[in-house]
Amino acid sequence: VGVGIQNIPEGSIISLPLAAGGMKKPKAFWAGVLSGAVEPIGAAFTLLAAGLVVPILPYLLGFAAGAMLSVVVTELVPATTERRGAGTMAFAAGFSVMTFLDVALG
Repeated sequence: VGVGIQNIPEGSIISLPLAAGGMKKPKAFWAGVLSGAVEPIGAAFTLLAAGLVVPILPYLLGFAAGAMLSVVVTELVPATTERRGAGTMAFAAGFSVMTFLDVALG
């Protein structure tokens, strides 16, 4: 659920600059949609390699979490201070939704 929610702004980050740069809106939309198409493919490979990956899974998840936190701290948090109201509220709302999902879904 969390990854699905995260894909919406991720696709928008791809599509909106393309549309602003002159690409036709439907083409920019599909470029954003297709940018997330690699995730199901990666999930399929992960399922196939699950037996091999299980022993090192905590390390891989820790690495992924660290990478995402690094991006948030170096890119997103400073950007929210530029537009204090909207950026900070969006950051807080996203954090709250993901925390709720983590607690509610285990």
